[in-house]
Amino acid sequence: MLAIAKVLASGDPPPGPARPSPPFSPPSLGSRHHPPGSCETPLASGCPPTQGTGSLSPCPDPGLSVVRSPGPLGIVALAVTVLSAVEAPAARAYVALMAGQSAQPLRGAFNNVPVLHSNQPEEVTGPGILINTAPGQAMAVETGQWLRNAEFSFDGEFGLHLHHKYFPPSRGATGPDGRRPELTIATVLINPGVRPVHIRFENGAVRNSFEAPYLANNLMGVKPLGPRPWNTGPGDATAVQMLRGRLDPRLSEEITIPARSRLVLFTTRLPALGIANALLRGRSDGPFQMAVVAAKRAGTDEDVLMVLDAGQLAPGRIYLDRVSEINNRMVFSRVGGVALGDRYRATVRHNLQQQGPLHVPFTSTNRHHFGTGEVQVNPLASRMIDSSLDNVGTYGVRFDVDLQLRGSGPYELVMSHPSPSGGRNFTAFRGSLEIDTPAGRQDVHVGLRSGQSLSLASLQLDPSVETPVRVSMVYPADATPGHLLSVVPSSQLAMLRERERQLELARLNRPVAAPATPPPLGATASPAAPPSARSGPSDTGPLRPPPDLMGTPPPSPPRPGWLLPPPPPPGRPRVSVPAVPPASGGDYVDRYRQAIEEQRRMMQGWQAP
Repeated sequence: MLAIAKVLASGDPPPGPARPSPPFSPPSLGSRHHPPGSCETPLASGCPPTQGTGSLSPCPDPGLSVVRSPGPLGIVALAVTVLSAVEAPAARAYVALMAGQSAQPLRGAFNNVPVLHSNQPEEVTGPGILINTAPGQAMAVETGQWLRNAEFSFDGEFGLHLHHKYFPPSRGATGPDGRRPELTIATVLINPGVRPVHIRFENGAVRNSFEAPYLANNLMGVKPLGPRPWNTGPGDATAVQMLRGRLDPRLSEEITIPARSRLVLFTTRLPALGIANALLRGRSDGPFQMAVVAAKRAGTDEDVLMVLDAGQLAPGRIYLDRVSEINNRMVFSRVGGVALGDRYRATVRHNLQQQGPLHVPFTSTNRHHFGTGEVQVNPLASRMIDSSLDNVGTYGVRFDVDLQLRGSGPYELVMSHPSPSGGRNFTAFRGSLEIDTPAGRQDVHVGLRSGQSLSLASLQLDPSVETPVRVSMVYPADATPGHLLSVVPSSQLAMLRERERQLELARLNRPVAAPATPPPLGATASPAAPPSARSGPSDTGPLRPPPDLMGTPPPSPPRPGWLLPPPPPPGRPRVSVPAVPPASGGDYVDRYRQAIEEQRRMMQGWQAP
């Protein structure tokens, strides 16, 4: 159920309970992990990490209210260059389509529109605050420690992305009414100023997994996308609305937050094991803050605000004891903070005839950058202490890649995901893309597994002109970033398909050693060779040719008389082979040659009609 925004109160926001700031230094969160004066000593304030390192920037006085704004309303977004966080390790991504070829970086850039990302914790086990950008702190139920909010004030263009799953401890339990436990996910807008703030939403949607069921292996491959998009999970369902620039009709296009008031923007209810996803983009004419909370039995908007005022974080924060590993980039956690950038743009000019096939990273990561060293991840301006250092998933970010191509003949536009290094293949991407070519626009839904390469569109290139191709995508939640975008000759993709077909046939038809066929009943068995015929250095072990047989074979020797022809195979008449007198004398080499020749004759006899 999606609730329409409603003003709850005017005047001062209700104060929360007194929250002391004890001078503690917990083992997992304490200052011994960070330099003095950093954001995480001892409370985790919402300061951004220094780009390119795991260190943190200096913080202002924790007693001051920190307000960061991208600028006045209407200002053009500045470019934020792609993060190449730390020294990029060697590429560990293998794509069969690119075998023997190399990829080149896109060298694109993010804009600097701030977006609140609420994805940490992803799996929520109970009610509480998920994230809050207002100044202050909240208590983690796992540790009993007070953690600084991800403080940030939005002013002008902004975005929102939330993605949470309700996983209660007793998932199969039911209440007195026979219903499974439910959790309400809500977004709250906060205006701490003395004048109203007007907000206009441009596009976005809110979906849960009962409106858009998530089935991991549903709708795989590339399929045309009609006016009504496929339901492949709440992440894809909201992303396709953003891609098409549409606003959910259940959301208001315009709202006003009165001075010194709070407003519940929307709510969605989740039974146990349900998933909620929201993507929104809007513009305000003044500063405001946002919070996302999880509430039980939230019959009214006041119930939602009571959870916010209680000052307790929702349980499920499994990374609180791994903060030092997050800061050292040993683990990535999920994103709980404000990212700078809701759009990534890049342009590539490529001559396919002179430079060969084109391969570029498409949502590359520190692990999957295909040897380019490019990591297409935008930074965080503010974050919770257990959040990843940057926006590792890029969920909700729109990618626009413009390709200016020169070539001749048929080519394929292909999207790939690398083969997993150990383990089984998995569903790596299920989402929607727009492809603009001189022939028109194609909207497609793509279900891609790891290790796969799928053709998105066929291109017919004219060598006398430059062909523009644009690929656009809003990256959906529940996908695994680190894809490859390629333009290759149609024959190259056809060769890959043929290799895949042969490998699959080989897998399904592995040869199995057939048991030896016994001779027919009544057949005469070959007598054992007399002792004089078995002279040699050893009576056991395989018969190996002497070194002098490696050259030109000599003329075929006569067949020894002691070797009888074998019985014919079932259904074939016996073929008589005339006996040849045994060779006089003869040594080990002669007998070996005679055996080889006799074997050849027997094979000819079996093949006779």
